[in-house]
Amino acid sequence: MENRPEILDQAIGYFNQAWELAEGWLLSPAAWSQFGLLVVAYLAAHLVARKLTPLITRLLSPAGNQKSLLSKARLFLLIFLPLTLPLLAWAFTGIGEQVTRSLFGSGAVIALGKRIFLFLAVRAFVKQILKDPFLKLLGRYVLIPVAALYVLGLLAPVTTKLEETVVPLGNMSFSLLFAVKFVVISGTIFWLGRWSNDQTRQAIKKQKEMRPATRELAAKAAEIAIFGVAFLVLMNIMGINLTSLAVLGGAIGVGLGFGLQQIASNFISGVILLLEGQATVGDYVELDGGEAGTIVKMTARAAILETFDGRWIVVPNEHFITTRVVNYSDAGSANRYEAPFSVSYDSDIEAIPELIENAVAELDFVLTDTEEHRPDCELRAFGDSGVDFAVEFWVNGIDDGRNKFTPRVMMQVWKTLKANSIEIPYPHRVVEMKAPTQDTA
Repeated sequence: MENRPEILDQAIGYFNQAWELAEGWLLSPAAWSQFGLLVVAYLAAHLVARKLTPLITRLLSPAGNQKSLLSKARLFLLIFLPLTLPLLAWAFTGIGEQVTRSLFGSGAVIALGKRIFLFLAVRAFVKQILKDPFLKLLGRYVLIPVAALYVLGLLAPVTTKLEETVVPLGNMSFSLLFAVKFVVISGTIFWLGRWSNDQTRQAIKKQKEMRPATRELAAKAAEIAIFGVAFLVLMNIMGINLTSLAVLGGAIGVGLGFGLQQIASNFISGVILLLEGQATVGDYVELDGGEAGTIVKMTARAAILETFDGRWIVVPNEHFITTRVVNYSDAGSANRYEAPFSVSYDSDIEAIPELIENAVAELDFVLTDTEEHRPDCELRAFGDSGVDFAVEFWVNGIDDGRNKFTPRVMMQVWKTLKANSIEIPYPHRVVEMKAPTQDTA
């Protein structure tokens, strides 16, 4: 095996070093004493953890209002309770290491045990404490492997190897260590940015005295500011000169001018909508293209409309600027509708408007608070089969989906006409039968 790979020689060398170290520990009384100290440290940590865990739980468990800032802080500290045992073992082992080195001048075995307890603490932190999917993924594939390399004493060699491995990229080059750091740091910073953005958005939405459009605009401005700061912090931490991104900025500008012009147009249209407040979350709108629904969300690119049958329609913001939009305002605004009906020509036409108006006004959802909102029955036309009327009424909300205002008004009209013996006409057809003429010649 004269031509065996270099990595195999390195693996054999590491194995030989580990074997010699293990053999030395097995034959050394000092090593056995350190093993005993490790066992004592773990048992002491286990005993102390059993006593401390119920006490810490009682002290940190909030009583009464759990929405206060202090209660939230105490609940946050309770999350780290699973780290009590490994951290106590790590601390006690550290004390034992100091004692061993002062007495015997060596403490390699107990130092290894100390690193193992630290690894167990990291593992418990990733598996039991981290709940966010991204942070759990980062801990599983970055934090735990780094802790394992630290336990084995291979962290420094692996770091050196990654730093020496350079990846060329055109006129630029970077090491694998830089790439790993960039992925980890950028992921962490932008996760913090996302968390901060969510907290800021929730705080802004609680400001009920602000107009909905103003709240959306403030949330968008905060989102841009947070992620802008996150980007600048990332560039500063990684030591990347922002002037080197001038070429990239120029390329992005060209892209916006050609391929991304629709995205830029929709983004600017969204800002205009938020500034003007002509259409905002909660409004029921109808566009020229036939799209109609309640705006449930406004993004940087489009508005999300929810129809009454549960479907979501994504409408680009540009359509709200360049086309005609009918805004029925929010669900609490007053809107006018009408219910048509007909009566026969034999009816007392002059008495019908007052009769129908009084009947419709008795419905609990029909507005009667002002004279303008009171029901209004009008004669519309003299039809082929009867006299056509329509009763206009005002209600709070949109007459669709869960609200069935017009059908209930028409049912009230039907009951009123039946109670007053007023006939609702229907078309009549007269068929004349002519006998065939006989030839008298």
